[in-house]
Amino acid sequence: MNYLVAGLGNIGAEYARTRHNMGFMVLDAWAQASNAVFKTERYGDVAQVSFKGRNFYLLKPSTYMNLSGNAVRYWVNKLDLPLENLIVVCDDLNLPFGTLRMRKNGSDGGHNGLKDIQECLETTSWARIRVGIGNDFARGHQVDFVIGELSEEEFQQMPEICKRVIDGIKNFSTIGPDRAMNFLNVKPKSTME
Repeated sequence: MNYLVAGLGNIGAEYARTRHNMGFMVLDAWAQASNAVFKTERYGDVAQVSFKGRNFYLLKPSTYMNLSGNAVRYWVNKLDLPLENLIVVCDDLNLPFGTLRMRKNGSDGGHNGLKDIQECLETTSWARIRVGIGNDFARGHQVDFVIGELSEEEFQQMPEICKRVIDGIKNFSTIGPDRAMNFLNVKPKSTME
């Protein structure tokens, strides 16, 4: 069984540690832990990992965040996947840092990457995992915050956050979305309090 996991972010070294690149960070961590290598393919970098008889295609779109839909649509069609086997990982400034939310469908919540995917797929019926980045910015400085680098303290928490997201995706594929959501959608133990 095949799954497409699209991690949203912006290409380029200057964005590597930014809050908007949560999706890329999760996929990089998964590929590294699995000794998988990303190859540059059409519309993005793709790596393959396996878990309990399931194949996961990890996609980091090369289209920039706000145009992620073309890449996701292309790979869904190329892999001939049902949309219930698509999972998108992205940042969310409406959630406190490190809080995770898995949903089987839903709105874009003001996230331009999700909005573009929704428009390209012409549906909201696909799973997404939002990784909270908090919203500690002054009025009018949302863009600076989102494409700003993680603090050192936040960056130290990324391995655990990535592990939780990866476990959530594995659960999604093995025990189903509803039970996976029960495990993933819990308040994290924060080291920042």
